Amino acid sequence: MEWKPDKQARLPVYKQIAKRLEEQIVSGELPPGSSLPAERVLARRFGVNRGTVSAAYEELRASGLLQSWPGSGTWVSRHLWGVKQIPNWHKYTNGGAFLPAYPLAKRISEVSFDPAIINLAKAELMPSMIPSLPSREMESLLRCGFELGYAHPKGNPELRRLIADHVREQYGIVASPEEILVTSGAQQALHLISLCLLSPGDAVAMEGPSYFYSLPLFTSAGLRLYRLPMDEQGAQVGQVYELYQSQRIRMVFVNPTYHNPTGVVWSESRRRELLDLCRELRIPLVEDDAYGALTLPGSPKPPPPIKAMDPDGVVLYVNSLSKTIAPGLRIGWVIGPVSVIDRLADAKQQMDFGTSSVSQQLAQPYLGKSVWEEQMARLQAFLHEQRQTMLAVLEKELAGLADWKTPLGSYHVWCRLRLPADEQCLLDAAIREGVIFTPGSVYGAEPGWLRLTYAWAGKADVEEGVRRLARALRTALSN
Repeated sequence: MEWKPDKQARLPVYKQIAKRLEEQIVSGELPPGSSLPAERVLARRFGVNRGTVSAAYEELRASGLLQSWPGSGTWVSRHLWGVKQIPNWHKYTNGGAFLPAYPLAKRISEVSFDPAIINLAKAELMPSMIPSLPSREMESLLRCGFELGYAHPKGNPELRRLIADHVREQYGIVASPEEILVTSGAQQALHLISLCLLSPGDAVAMEGPSYFYSLPLFTSAGLRLYRLPMDEQGAQVGQVYELYQSQRIRMVFVNPTYHNPTGVVWSESRRRELLDLCRELRIPLVEDDAYGALTLPGSPKPPPPIKAMDPDGVVLYVNSLSKTIAPGLRIGWVIGPVSVIDRLADAKQQMDFGTSSVSQQLAQPYLGKSVWEEQMARLQAFLHEQRQTMLAVLEKELAGLADWKTPLGSYHVWCRLRLPADEQCLLDAAIREGVIFTPGSVYGAEPGWLRLTYAWAGKADVEEGVRRLARALRTALSN
């Protein structure tokens, strides 16, 4: 039976309608970007006057759940900052408690394996940039044989020792092996943190836009996500205190070096300010440093990670080998107080009995100083050339249509369109032209932003991909 408002209830009818629509939005039944019926249509369906529906829509617009544009109707907001999203248990296709990817991200994933598509969305290194295992180390592993049993719950002791040496040498982070948990990539580290240290309904703060926003694991955990606005020096730290006062945030997630997707590098003063505030409020700070090693030639060295400034154990530091060595190794780590690492290790043990022992053994040679520095020199030169190729073709094809800044490191160029274009229409047009990119709303950005990645496609494909994107943009703007 179709839902109808109860006109005899004490709750006003317009509030009943608003509550019903909100339930459909947070459950995923009405996903971000979906169109809602016209007010007169919904009024007929519910047997109420149009003004009642108008009042319900206005209440949801005020809360940020709905957006309207004169002549274009009303739709669910494409970003849901501050909204607690929970699994829709009535929809089996939503995959139970772990929510599916956002529709645009899912669409990109679906077409990314088509060999005819130029992929400017994939945040991976092209295969030729993944280093081979040094022959001497490979011979030693083959001669001695791999250990094929389950590894220590925290990770292979030798690998943890190497990680401790590595982060001290490369990032100035002092940590013992007991303060390190080896994970199956950085994303698993974030998953463990959200599952073990937070509860459904908890509020967390993160930069807006943010890579963290794109991860279904946060919304699947029932967390409420709150935006920290950004400027050229990083997130506006004063907002953390305001969110603590108004929402009682329990954790802050940041990506301060070559922020994904914007490329912003936080200033050292901004990093210290956030660390001091989190220490004062006694709330944990999670630092993702996936791209921190990828400073491009000619760019200034970024400030040290926040974790390097943290003698008190406020920061949980997350990193991996996925962006620097090989994503297929699935080797990441989280560094934090021993009590926290023990808690996460216990959960990981129950989840998968530890990261692959073979991958952990294969990863060890890459953390040796000489091998690491050789790979970084090679990788930074490659990324510099790729970046220059993309910037040149952007200037040629998209000048006047979009604006961007030169990234100082990492894989991405963050672009803003000068004229608004519907993201779904633009993505569909791009796919028809044979190219994909990542729309900004995947990261919680306002409409008009997009991320272009230059690490996966070769130079010729980067050039052709941007040309195809330019044609798609002109098509979308003309419709």
